[in-house]
Amino acid sequence: MARIEAVLRLNMSGQAETRSAESDRYRAAIAMSEFADKAGFAVVNVEEHHDAALGWLSSPLLLAGMIAARTSDIIIRGSAVLGPLYDPIRLAEDLAMLDLVSRGRFLMVLGQGYRPSEYHAMDRDFDTRGADTDFLIETLLKAWKGEAFDYRGRTIHVSPPPYTQPHPPLYYGGMSAAAARRAARWGLPFLPGQPMPEIEAIYVAECERLGVAAQVETFTDMTQIFVDPDPEAAWRELGPFFLREVDQYAEWMKAGVQRVYDAGSGSIEALRAAGTYEILTPAQCLERARSLDRPWRPILHPLAGGIAPERAWRCLQLFRDEVLAKL
Repeated sequence: MARIEAVLRLNMSGQAETRSAESDRYRAAIAMSEFADKAGFAVVNVEEHHDAALGWLSSPLLLAGMIAARTSDIIIRGSAVLGPLYDPIRLAEDLAMLDLVSRGRFLMVLGQGYRPSEYHAMDRDFDTRGADTDFLIETLLKAWKGEAFDYRGRTIHVSPPPYTQPHPPLYYGGMSAAAARRAARWGLPFLPGQPMPEIEAIYVAECERLGVAAQVETFTDMTQIFVDPDPEAAWRELGPFFLREVDQYAEWMKAGVQRVYDAGSGSIEALRAAGTYEILTPAQCLERARSLDRPWRPILHPLAGGIAPERAWRCLQLFRDEVLAKL
């Protein structure tokens, strides 16, 4: 039987022309999360970038808290949260609060990021990010035990204690061998930013060497989906928004790392050919779901590149009424 485990992606890329319209976009993101929760989506995903000329979500934990207060079942995933940019104690406290409000529904994928400009913007040292990440993870795990512990030479106590035991859901994300080994070393589940069998194998082998349980999660469906009854007309309307987003990714591209969302920059024709963004009819969505021998996990990205909320709502409502309701 066909199953859909839909993901609502909220990265808030693109900026509206007025402050009022930008406010509308953020308020819509929260309302859309509530809609997705009631419609049976599996996950709402928030992410983090700074120093983005296009405009991007820079406060994923704050948005996640607002979403947690308006939802009851959907998993709220921060993928990825750029850990070394945060004060370790404050992050432990904020995540404990999120865990309490969401009752364990906030899953943080801790990452380092790959852009020196983000570290500069937050007054952090890009060159020490590896050691800083290890210190951060060590501090989080100590802080969430609810006991006093030594922090930089002084005994401190962090409150409140989190809802989830032994600690809030914490994954490690990355796309390098070093990231895979770090996840194994700390006994954390590993979530690469895209399917990477070679890197996943390094993680599993390192877990076996260390005698810890390996848990690899992967994104089985990477394509960004928009639902519309007339895909050709929708591409003419929405293609420029998708292209704005992928062109921003391409500017950030790290040498030697081919990322899914770098593909297709430069023109709408190239973007369509790359297949990383698709506009499907409801019937095509149903066909896709029914063709798989596993759950289909479409990533709906209705606000991509600055798409107006009223246009984004049409996509979500069509997906609920003509796709989810038919399964």
